[in-house]
Amino acid sequence: MKSYNIAVIGGDGTGPEVVREAIKVLDAAAPKFNVKLNYTPFDFGGDRYLRTHEVLPDSAVPELRKFPAILLGAIGHPDVKPGILEKGILLRMRFELEQYINLRPVKLYDERFCPLKDKKPEHIDFVVVRENNEGLYTGSGGFVFKDTPHEVAIQESINTRRGVERCLRYAFEFTRKRNRRKTLMLSGKTNVLTFAFDLWERAFHEIGARDYPDIKREYAHVDATTMWFVKNPEWFDVIVTDNMFGDIITDLGAMIQGGMGIAAGGNINPQGTSMFEPIGGSAPKYTNQNVINPLAAVCAGAMMMDFLGETPMAQAIENAVIKVVREKLKSLAAGKMGYGTREVGDLVAATV
Repeated sequence: MKSYNIAVIGGDGTGPEVVREAIKVLDAAAPKFNVKLNYTPFDFGGDRYLRTHEVLPDSAVPELRKFPAILLGAIGHPDVKPGILEKGILLRMRFELEQYINLRPVKLYDERFCPLKDKKPEHIDFVVVRENNEGLYTGSGGFVFKDTPHEVAIQESINTRRGVERCLRYAFEFTRKRNRRKTLMLSGKTNVLTFAFDLWERAFHEIGARDYPDIKREYAHVDATTMWFVKNPEWFDVIVTDNMFGDIITDLGAMIQGGMGIAAGGNINPQGTSMFEPIGGSAPKYTNQNVINPLAAVCAGAMMMDFLGETPMAQAIENAVIKVVREKLKSLAAGKMGYGTREVGDLVAATV
């Protein structure tokens, strides 16, 4: 029996609720695939910060490095100023654990929940590979003459050849392994961001031509990408882009796949500790009401198992989610599913 040690951060708001359901499903599936999961909880989040005035202890990152994977619920507390927890916990973990890939599958499970006319599951099935350690998120910049009429705010996008190339190589490899249309699209803004995306585009074509001749390469401006997400989502296979553009387009991707309740993501260090989460945030207004959709967290658990090499178990969990979505749920929105949070978890656990 294979055994895996998993760090669990329930976090804020509805985070602990959805993580409980993800663990319920993982524990239901694990024995069927000769897998044992050992969970270690960590209380990082808004409540701890309000109690201790410490965002993330210095011991946190070295401790988390001992685990191959982290299952995260959500970070974001209504009593904590926006940015403190997100930068102090989420971004710090992503950067210090070198989770340089944000992986976001965009997959429609049931056409009833797609806001686009006449689009079915076969039309919406693509993946966004977002660079996760550079760009505008490095925090480079600052203020001059702050709080005066002459105030200047500077926020710089940092793009290194090393960072860009390792993201591109991951995307090419992922496209090859996915083996669907074997097409990788770079989404950028070469006509305006003529330094950053000149680097991205040159590296994209150099690496692709030399090392991945079997992968078709395409390019689209990010604004055109968002247009086509809505008009022709069936055009896409794998998209690679920078940190900011990836952050924006993946939320649009979540909407066309049925909403935040079904959207899961992974923060990947291919050789280290990776973190998996529902992308919808902490949704504090729904806390402890048993109404939040846990399926994004359940799908994050499936992504985690796939990362750990337990692909058949991951596929079984996804298949169970699809069956429950298609046969049981009235909606994917909080409070409208026809079942409560715990009951949805029970349904998937019984189906897996």
